[in-house]
Amino acid sequence: MSAAERTGWLPPRWVKWLAWKIHRGIYNRSGGRLGLSLPRDEEHYGTLHLTVPGRRTGEPRGVILGYFEDGPNLVTMAMNGWEDPEPAWWLNVQAHPDAEVVVADGKRPVRGRAAEGAERTRLWARWQQIDKHLDAWAARRSKPTAVVVLEPR
Repeated sequence: MSAAERTGWLPPRWVKWLAWKIHRGIYNRSGGRLGLSLPRDEEHYGTLHLTVPGRRTGEPRGVILGYFEDGPNLVTMAMNGWEDPEPAWWLNVQAHPDAEVVVADGKRPVRGRAAEGAERTRLWARWQQIDKHLDAWAARRSKPTAVVVLEPR
């Protein structure tokens, strides 16, 4: 096993930023027709578009996130590209839990919250099935990465 496989190599921050920008651009320019996907199986996550009011302005803020389904809930992580600061979207959800997601099969009103205790442990293990480097990447952060549950409302 190489050092990159053990540590979960990540590209530089500017590469991640550019990839996110391009993905958002494709989604926005296509009017939401491109850029989202449903989870294919137990080893592949889907992508959704989350819109939540900004915690300071109240203006709608959108972000594209990876997710999997857990019954009626959608599960994602507040990872910020595995950088230390919390992602702005997660701070917004904490301030305004009611949000809207668009998934490949339609819109859904949701309420966001952090998974805790046994639920967090179970959902983290599910993410580990999808992402073999999850623990190595999470170790780069100074505090635990929130597992975010988006429940139907």
